[in-house]
Parts: sequence; structure tokens; C-alpha cells
Amino acid sequence: MLDRDHTVAPAGFNRWLIPPAALCIHLCIGEVYAFSVFNLPLTRLIGLKASAPGDWSLVDIGWIFSVAILVLGLASAFAGSWLDRVGPRKAMTAAALCFGGGFVVGAIGISLHNLPLLFFGYGVLGGCGLGIAYISPVRTLITWFPDRPGMATGLAIMGFGGGAMIASPLSVALMHHYATPTDLGVAPTFVTLGIIYAVFMLIGAAIVRVPAPGWRPAGYVPAASTRRLISDHHYEVATAVRTPQFYLLWAMLFLNVTAGIGVLSQASPMIQEMFHGHVSPLAAAGFVGLLSLFNMVGRFFWASISDYIGRKPTYFVFFLLGLVLYAAVPSIARAGSIAMFVLCYGIILSMYGGGFATIPAYLKDLFGTTYVGAIHGRLLTAWSAAGVLGPVLVDYIRQYQISHGVAKADAYSVTMYIMAGLLLLGALCNLAVGPVGTHIRSISAPAE
Repeated sequence: MLDRDHTVAPAGFNRWLIPPAALCIHLCIGEVYAFSVFNLPLTRLIGLKASAPGDWSLVDIGWIFSVAILVLGLASAFAGSWLDRVGPRKAMTAAALCFGGGFVVGAIGISLHNLPLLFFGYGVLGGCGLGIAYISPVRTLITWFPDRPGMATGLAIMGFGGGAMIASPLSVALMHHYATPTDLGVAPTFVTLGIIYAVFMLIGAAIVRVPAPGWRPAGYVPAASTRRLISDHHYEVATAVRTPQFYLLWAMLFLNVTAGIGVLSQASPMIQEMFHGHVSPLAAAGFVGLLSLFNMVGRFFWASISDYIGRKPTYFVFFLLGLVLYAAVPSIARAGSIAMFVLCYGIILSMYGGGFATIPAYLKDLFGTTYVGAIHGRLLTAWSAAGVLGPVLVDYIRQYQISHGVAKADAYSVTMYIMAGLLLLGALCNLAVGPVGTHIRSISAPAE
């Protein structure tokens, strides 16, 4: 029942059942953006109310998120071709077992107070589940929605941005439920989350279908595109990764994610320090939640817009508008305008999420549909690199500034200007993207 042949949709199948299947997957794996709720409890497993000798440090715990994102990109790269071959149901099932199993193995590591086992469980095994699950719906959705590929992938990937809004309060509530005078309840929370996420991801795997050979939406006739970047061919992954277009898109995703993920990693302390005395920890938590909302909605909004104005113009909006907003943030903070500060970062995070949701359709335009899953997987290694560089860039530049006498309220200014510079580089990469040369070997799309 997991084989691709057994997932072919019958006649009359409603293609709108596929986005909910994708959402089942992405709402679960979006939990990774809420992992920070475990950071402080994991540093107090022995001391309970405060860290005690033998407890893990916050620096040690902070690397778990980076490892998970790093493995996500690597797993996507290696699993992409396998996914195209075996189909989405088998891949989603494997992802559910890896992601859910990662929580269970992590729980054992927490119970034994074994940090390497926690890294292996959540970071490595769970990261493999993240990578396979992230790319699994993309090729399927693009195949089902050739008329609106940006909207379709944006609808699914929106779930990844919004998953933290469910996972964060759920995780806190579970830890409170399982807590005892001698245990903070982190390990049983991990086990419960692993079971919940595995079940919902398996439901998504059961729902998913692939279209029958030659299927097209009712009334849809592929038109000869007037857009220069849309290819009439379907390029194999080995061919695609040898083109300059692939590496330009890799750089664009890397630069956009580096700028956005650095802000996400320090959003709460940043707004408190830049508006010292005017923003409480509770208000800062609300700011983080609002950024997650913009991140989620931006994935659907910008990807849908790209169906009408094109992927290249959409990415120009990301880079040029983002550049202006990043450059303006230090001045806005000095002026004391909290509302404008929040609005600027909300728009920035919407474009951060939009970059993730639009890139599969950009790849489809350049390289065709047949191997887009594998090509997308290779491209997500940019996310791995950015997931490490972005937070490190913000953290270390801030610390360097403070150690040299710069006030905390001004310690982020240089970082914001650097982020603006990164987006300028991204705009130049986007400018250089052109159609894939006709001399490059291509194939006709095989029968599904």
C-alpha cells in the first residue's frame, strides 16, 4: 500500500484533498521553530528551579536546533531522488517514523541525561524526518496544480511557518501536566509529542495521492508561456545541478534565509534590548508570536502573488523591500517607534517565509516538473548553511559590539546593515538568473 503504484488517484478524485495531506505533514514538522520552549527546562533537569552542577548549559542546548536544521537540508538533498522514485506516501511514512522516533529517542536521552543521545534523537533522526517530510508534498502539489503551482506549494509550506503556533503552547501545557516535584516533565512531553506527530503525519500519508498518467485539471490547457524563464523541458537533477541557474537560486535562498533566521533566533531579546524598559518579556513573547503569524501568512500570500507576477519579480520584492526595511530599523528604533519596528519585522518575516514557499515554483519554471522534488532537495542545503550562519552572525556580532562598549540598544545596528547588504547580494543573484540554455541536455516528461 506504500508503493507509488497504489497511490494513483481514481477518476473523479478531488485534488483539493492533497493540500490538507500536505498540511498534516508541515504543521507537525513546523514544531522545530518552537524548540526554544525546551531550552531553559533542559538546563534545569537536575536543579529543577535553577541550573545546578551537572546540568547542561544553554550554549550546549542551543546547538540542537542548528543540528536539526543542518540535517534537514542534508536529508532533503539525499532523499530527493529517492522520493521522486518511490512516491510521496512511502516518503511521508518514513518521515513520520523518523520524526516521531526522534522525539522518543530524545526522551530517552533526557531521562538518562545523555546529551549525545538527545542530539542523535532530535537533531539527527528527527532532522532526517524533517528533511524528508519537508520536500515530500512539493512535487505532488505541483503536479496536481499545474495552473497554480505557487499557490499550492504556499498553502502547504504555510503550515511549516505556523506549526510553532500550535507546538509552543502545546509543549508548555504538556510539561506543566507531567511536571512533579522531582521532574520537569520534559521527557514524557517528548514521548507524547512524538506519538501525536507520528499519527498526524501518517494520516497525511494515507490521504496523499498522485494523479493518473496524463491527468490535467478540468478545462486546463497548457498555454505557450510568454515568460522567458519558463522551460518547456524537464531537466534531470544531475543536469540541473550543473547549471548556473541552480547555484544562483541556491545563493538567493541562502541569503534570504540567513537574514530572516538570524532575526527569528533573537527576536525576543532584540526587541527588549532595543526598546529597553518599554517592552516587557510578555510583550516580547507576543512579538515572537506575531512574527510567526507573518511568517505563516507570507508563505501563502507571496507564493500566490508569484503565480501572477512571476517568480523573479517576486524575489526582487523580497530583496529590495527587505533591504530598505533592514536599513531603516536602527533609525526606527532610535526614534522609539515600537509599532513601526514591529511592522517592519513583520513584513521582513513574511518575505522570509515567502522565499521558502516560492522557491519550488521558481525551480519548476526553470527545470520543469518531473524532477523538481529531487532538485528542491538539493537546493535546501542552502537552508542548512543559513540555519547555522544566521544565528551565529547575530549572536557574535552583538556580543562583539557589547564587549567593545556599545550599548545593548545599539548592538544590533551593525547586524541590520549587514543583513541589508546580504539582501543586496541576493538581488544581484536574482538579476543574473536567466532561462536554462537549450544546449543543455533535457528530456521529455515520462509517463507518471
